[in-house]
Amino acid sequence: MPDAANTSYRLKPSDHHWHKLTWVTPLAYTTVTFLFGMVFPRLEHHYLPELVSTISVSSAMAIGSAVASGMIALTGIVFSLAFVMVQFSATAYSPRLVLWVARDPVVSHAMGVFIATFLYALMLMAWIDRDASGHVPLISGWLVIGLLAASMAMFIALIERIGSLQVNRMLIFTGNQGRKAIKELYPSEGLRAARVETEVVERRPVTQTLVHAGRPLVIQAVDIGALVAQARQADAVIEMLSAVGDTVLELTPLLRVRGARQPLAERALAECIEAGDERTFRQDPKYAIRLLVDIAIKALSPAVNDPTTAVQALDQIEDLLLRLGRRDLDIRAFHDDAGRLRLVVPFPTWDDFLLLALDEIRAYGASSVQVMRRMMALIKNLTEVLPAGRTAALERWGRRLQSTIARSFADLDEKKDASVADRQGLGIGEDHSAD
Repeated sequence: MPDAANTSYRLKPSDHHWHKLTWVTPLAYTTVTFLFGMVFPRLEHHYLPELVSTISVSSAMAIGSAVASGMIALTGIVFSLAFVMVQFSATAYSPRLVLWVARDPVVSHAMGVFIATFLYALMLMAWIDRDASGHVPLISGWLVIGLLAASMAMFIALIERIGSLQVNRMLIFTGNQGRKAIKELYPSEGLRAARVETEVVERRPVTQTLVHAGRPLVIQAVDIGALVAQARQADAVIEMLSAVGDTVLELTPLLRVRGARQPLAERALAECIEAGDERTFRQDPKYAIRLLVDIAIKALSPAVNDPTTAVQALDQIEDLLLRLGRRDLDIRAFHDDAGRLRLVVPFPTWDDFLLLALDEIRAYGASSVQVMRRMMALIKNLTEVLPAGRTAALERWGRRLQSTIARSFADLDEKKDASVADRQGLGIGEDHSAD
């Protein structure tokens, strides 16, 4: 049956605040400091004239000048180096990954505190020896010292954040995001998700189709509870046609409503779909694996030639696959409280995860003995510990790896060495584990 209603709706980007954060936060610090610096020293001068510092006027002026000039220089140097390091890391790892570090609120707050320290020290000097009184405001003077201490604390925090750009910490960060997404998205071990009654869904006539209108956006998350509630009110079934992580273009179908008593409000449906300029880890553990694979294959490029980094990435990938393999991944069907099917959302299968996690690393690392040995260990370990339902796909990948090794190495000894399962890549192979 043809669609009864095709409606277009422009999704609103939900992550635009990230782009504003880099300048809104420092601007807020600047505005508040400027207003406070205009008002508070004047109130202190008129209402608390007896609260003065014992430091001399010349010393106070020298300290204020040193703090103001030093902070503006420190701000320029620190953030110039920070941006250079972020740019370098974007080329070394993945531009999609280092943006998460660059967007850390510590970066924006550090710049704000630096600017506030510079600005308030500058404004304080206007009230030192005001009206030739020979006085130095006590509270404002200590505020400058406090801001200076806060600046040093933010500087240390900023250095710690920049330090997270080290490759091992980036791999751990990405793996942690994937583990968090898996825990929140998939049922715990031992639980069984409901299956989709495909024939029941297809028997319902299509009453409404929502398509995207506007610039390309990425589906970041779906409000499952809200969609189920809307489908229940209309006694309908909603099919999501675009998965989390998909980029939707003009006229890309977003969802289809089947068997509704009346059309659902397009705005309410669209508000259940969170979209933005790029993928996020929410409801998308594939994105974490995607970033880990990006790091691995970039390390395997001829320009870098760093198979050890690829092996470290495979450590995180294996852990994510281990967690995914122990959970029920068929979570497409969502029911209401009465047990009736209300929503179908596409999610990746076990084969999808394996293809993403292994195929590109296998292709780009085919000539690396270290990478082949680590991948053989990954397959061997997962086959031993995961349920029987996962082993068939793993065995296919084991044969695929053996075929890759056979094509990539001409020497029989090299083929034998590459076929050994070794968790370190070139460490203790299974042939020597008993020695």
